[in-house]
Amino acid sequence: MTKASDLLVAALENEGVDRIFGVPGEENLDVVESLRTSRIELVLTRHEQPAAFMAATHGRLTGRPGVCLSTLGPGALNLVTGAAYAHLGAMPMVMITGQKGILSSRQARFQIVDIVATMRPLTKLTRQIVSPATIPPLVRDAFRVAQEERPGPVHLELPEDIAAETVAGPSPLVPPHPIEIPVAHRASLDRAAEMILAAERPLVMLGAAASRPRATAGLAGFVRRTRIPFFTTQMGKGTVAGGSNLYMGTAALSERDYVHEAIERADLIIAIGHDTIEKPPFIMGPGGPKVIHVSYTPAQVEQVYFPHAEVIGDVGPSLELLADRLEGRLRRAGALLPLREGILGRIADRATEERFPVTPQRLVHDVRQVIPEDGIVALDNGMYKIWFARNYRTTVANTLLLDNALATMGAGLPSAMMAAMLHPDRRVLAVCGDGGFMMNSQEMETAVRLGLNLVVLLLEDGAYGMIRWKQSVDRFPDFGMTFGNPDFVRYAEAYGATGHRVGATGELIPVLETAFRAGGVHLVTVPIDYTENKRVLVDELAAHLPVVAEPGR
Repeated sequence: MTKASDLLVAALENEGVDRIFGVPGEENLDVVESLRTSRIELVLTRHEQPAAFMAATHGRLTGRPGVCLSTLGPGALNLVTGAAYAHLGAMPMVMITGQKGILSSRQARFQIVDIVATMRPLTKLTRQIVSPATIPPLVRDAFRVAQEERPGPVHLELPEDIAAETVAGPSPLVPPHPIEIPVAHRASLDRAAEMILAAERPLVMLGAAASRPRATAGLAGFVRRTRIPFFTTQMGKGTVAGGSNLYMGTAALSERDYVHEAIERADLIIAIGHDTIEKPPFIMGPGGPKVIHVSYTPAQVEQVYFPHAEVIGDVGPSLELLADRLEGRLRRAGALLPLREGILGRIADRATEERFPVTPQRLVHDVRQVIPEDGIVALDNGMYKIWFARNYRTTVANTLLLDNALATMGAGLPSAMMAAMLHPDRRVLAVCGDGGFMMNSQEMETAVRLGLNLVVLLLEDGAYGMIRWKQSVDRFPDFGMTFGNPDFVRYAEAYGATGHRVGATGELIPVLETAFRAGGVHLVTVPIDYTENKRVLVDELAAHLPVVAEPGR
C-alpha cells in the first residue's frame, strides 16, 4: 500500500536527492518511515538551523538543491535563518516541513503557525500540499524553481493527514529535463565590445554569481583572452585563479581599501556576476567609471549600482562570444597592471610576524600554507572574514566559502560539514570566532557521528569582535560585547572530537598539519590579536585614503 509520504520520497529520489538534513517531529513521522526504506540518507542534526545551512551549502557547491526537513511550528521556524541565508546567497535549497492535519483539527490551534505565509518573503516559492496527486508535479516544480536563475530556497509543507493518506491509483513521477539558458543577444555583445575597445583603463570585477559551478570555465577564458586585469568581490573569489598575474585583489571593504586604487582609476568596469545582495565592492557615483553588467539576470538598479550597459544570458558562453569580439584588438587592456604589485604588497605586509596572540595576517598566511589549492575553507561571520577576503589567495572556485549577503553567524561549522561530506578526499577547514561557533557548536556531535574528516579553527577573543571593532571606530565606550568561554579542548573531547590549543604562533601550522593527517574531527583553538583591525583597516588606510568602517553581523 502506497502512502502520500512514499510518493514524496519517490519524487525526491527522482530528483537525485541522496541526503536530507534535519530534525523530524511528530507531524512528519510518515515521511521518516518512508525515508527509512528509501535510498535517501536521513542526516539527523541537533538543530534545524544548521540543517538548513548544510542544505544551502550543498546547493552552493553542486548547483543542485539541498534538502532539509523539520516538523511544524518551532521546528519550521528554526529554518527561517537558513532560508534567508539561501535566499540572499542565491543557493538552491528545498525545505520540507510538517503540519497538523488539514482535513480535521482534533488539536485545534496547538503549535500551528502559518509557515507558508512566514516563508513567502524568504523563498522563491512556498506551497502547502493538499492532495497526494499533486505531489509529483509540486516536487518537480520546487526543484526547477530552486535551481533556475537566480537560485534560492523553495518550501513545501506536507500536513500529517495528507502524508498518511493512501494513494488511489498510479501517480506518475515527472521526469526532470535540462533547461539551457540562452546566450546574450548579439546587439548587447556588440555594444559591450565597443565600450570595452574604447576604454583607456578597463577592469573586470567577478561577483557572487560568477561562482556558479557552470560559469567558471568561460570566465577564465575571457580573462585569459582579453588580458584585462580583474578583482573580485568577497563571494566571487576563486572564479578565476587568484595566482594569475592579472589579479588585482579582493574588495573586502566597500571603498578606500588598497584595491580601490585600481577601481577609482578605471574608466570602465566589466562587472561579471555582480549581485547587489552582496555588500557593495565599490560605490558608483558622479564622475565614476562606466559599468557593464554581465550576468544571468538583469541588474538590480540601486543607489550605488546602475550599469550603463548589460549583457544578459548564460555567462560562460556569452563571455566566449564577447571575447571573440575583443581578442587581439585591445591595445590598452593592461593599463592598470602597474598598480598591482603595490596593492598586493601592502595587503601582504606583516604576514609572517611572530608575535602572539596570532595576528589576522599571520593566521591567513599560515592557513594558506596548510590548505592545498583544492582544499576548502568555510568561514563563519566575524572580523576575520574581512582578513580572509583581502589576504587569502584562491585558485579554485568555491574553495573559500563565506557569506557576504546575509552575513549571519553560526553558518561556518555546518557549511564546512557539508563540504567535508561532498569532498571527503579534500582538506576542509572551518574558521569560526568563539561567538559564532557557540551558536551551533552542538553540531560537533553530528560531525563526529558522521565520521567526517574536519578541522575547526576557533579564534578566541572572548567577544563579539567585529561589533566591538565598529563600536571602537565610532568612539563608543567598550560595553556589552564580551563573554566567557568553556575550556574548548575539553569541550571538543566531550563530543568525541580531538581538542588542541595553540600556545605560540609557530605552533599553528604544525598543529593544523597534525590534525589533518590524523583524520576525524578536530577543534584547534588559537587566541587572536585584533588590535590589527584598527592599525591596518583604520589608521593605515586613513593615512592612504580615509576608510569607512564596515558594520558587522
